Amino acid sequence: MTESTPSVSRQDDDYDVVIVGAGPAGLSAALNLARARRRVLLLDGNRPRNAATMISHGFITRDGVPPHELRRLAREELAVYPEAEYQLATVTSVTPLSPPELPENATPGAPETAFSGNSALTRGTDDGVRFAVEARGVNGSPARSVRAKAVLVASGLKETLPALPSIRAFYGLGLFSCIECDGYEHSDKPLALIGETSDLAARALLIAQWSHNLIVFTNGVGRISAGQEALLTERGVRIERREVADVVGDRGVVAGVQLADGELVPVEGGFVRPHWDAQLGYLDALGLQADGWGLLVTDADGRTSATGVYAAGDSTAPGPQQLIVAAGAGARVAATINRDLIGIPRH
Repeated sequence: MTESTPSVSRQDDDYDVVIVGAGPAGLSAALNLARARRRVLLLDGNRPRNAATMISHGFITRDGVPPHELRRLAREELAVYPEAEYQLATVTSVTPLSPPELPENATPGAPETAFSGNSALTRGTDDGVRFAVEARGVNGSPARSVRAKAVLVASGLKETLPALPSIRAFYGLGLFSCIECDGYEHSDKPLALIGETSDLAARALLIAQWSHNLIVFTNGVGRISAGQEALLTERGVRIERREVADVVGDRGVVAGVQLADGELVPVEGGFVRPHWDAQLGYLDALGLQADGWGLLVTDADGRTSATGVYAAGDSTAPGPQQLIVAAGAGARVAATINRDLIGIPRH
């Protein structure tokens, strides 16, 4: 490990990288950083967004495996590496320490350039810790107060489903949120899409690839314009704007959508669009740039608007992705972090 600068002494609780969140993005990043011989601490609050999902799809060699099993296997693989440490803990704050001053006209988020020319190297950020990370223990694990050269945000999202009395009983069994993950199993069935957000039309177009018998239930709230409705109607998609009372069925099998006026619309399953909340209050001291949905904005390699802070997975725009996509993003940002710490220039 590169020695720290004289101004910041090395401590046992100093890490090259602290990763917040042990979903597929965080676990993949931790594995790749450990293999780069980086000292990594992986902190996880143990509240995965897809806890209700029984089966995952689209992950090569693991198609049909439950998400919790994927995470268990990944933790077993990570445990082989002494460079990596995993702990159940909820991060409560990430605070910047006194950062080195950037030269005049430096680009925020970019390491300081040390050589000129197209093949310039950089000074990098491997010369000392930059962040203090505080975490509250979970399930009896101790609290942690550590420091890191870099922080990777790979925390998940909180999901809020439409306020229907029985919808939670069907979620992950007969109603799903990931279209790419679960569309195939619902091919050619009469389906519902239930949601109250402005992106329902785009999601309906995607679902129509698997079923030509789709009804979009806006619950009197979802915003679908007249032009969008016309386009969807051309594809055979029906828009139902009346208020929804509940989802009906038995043991997770959806039989229909009950409208507030008493009409029962038969369907055999479908999709729901939750409201997603990134819950990134623990990063407030960093002033990171976010989009209109509250998701972190990054460059193509996972750098946020703050030097030394990176993000991958559900908390980044455009939001929730397939497990394999999140894992790939974690591997990519791990390579970025390692190169930035060394001082290798961007491509």
